[in-house]
Amino acid sequence: MTAQTSATSKVGARPRHARRPSWPVAVLRTSRPRQWPKNLLVFAAPLAAPTLGRPHWPVYALAAAAAFGCASVAVYFINDVADAERDRRHPRKRYRPVAAGDLPKRHAVLLGAACALVGLAVGPLISEPLLTACVGGYLTLSFLYSWVLKHIPVVEVLFVASGFLLRVLGGAAATQVPPSGWFLLVCSLGAVGVAIAKRYTELTSLGAEATEHRPVMRYYRPAALRLSQVAVGALMIAAYLAWAAGEHSAARPWHIASALPLAVALVRFGFLTGRRTTAPVEDLLMRDIPMLACELAWLALFVAGLAAAA
Repeated sequence: MTAQTSATSKVGARPRHARRPSWPVAVLRTSRPRQWPKNLLVFAAPLAAPTLGRPHWPVYALAAAAAFGCASVAVYFINDVADAERDRRHPRKRYRPVAAGDLPKRHAVLLGAACALVGLAVGPLISEPLLTACVGGYLTLSFLYSWVLKHIPVVEVLFVASGFLLRVLGGAAATQVPPSGWFLLVCSLGAVGVAIAKRYTELTSLGAEATEHRPVMRYYRPAALRLSQVAVGALMIAAYLAWAAGEHSAARPWHIASALPLAVALVRFGFLTGRRTTAPVEDLLMRDIPMLACELAWLALFVAGLAAAA
């Protein structure tokens, strides 16, 4: 065994006294439960639109969330199989069940295919073919990303952002509401900002090793990514204010006021991503107390605006 192979095996190896998880636990870990809340973006369009859409719209929004949940889980399973060898050399990803050998690759592929079919089936079940188109678009782009797009700088960042936007569009399709153009722009810019932050934290935390885990990283520079993150955040606040200014007169003051905690949250997010960390960006959004306080303050003002306009 060569020294390089030995080192690679050592990096991907399980700690000597670690207990191998059961099959159901390995399946659950591969499905990334911490990522599931992002599927609640399907509620953005009906809540931000002038009308809530079809009767019983929350039920249809939940159906859209379930469809995207299944589709995203399918992508996680397939991607973990495709990236298993590279993941074994990553300080955190090496513990993913497929990379660690806790979930056989064949099982992961079969589960991924099943989840994809379930996600695509939700649209016909609620008589909304546009939802199926959004889910199908998400799956197609996701697999194109795994095979081709992840090697193209900038394009791969825009793809990561497109996953968030397709969830918003899927929610609009399921609830049959016309999405607000300004709000779609806000969601798009927010998604791009998160995608840029992902690349920035990878580059600053892994340093020269970043290109080994993600070859496209050789085209990025920390300063350029940081500047892009600030610029996108500023544009997002501007677009949000433009959307709020065009709202119903009763909701307008509340929604304009909600831009303040949103701006503070972006500043806090910039501070958190500026520190060297291997933690996923999603954890910075969901586990930081000041960030959660800003998010709850924004939500309270946003809901107050909806109530005032009702």
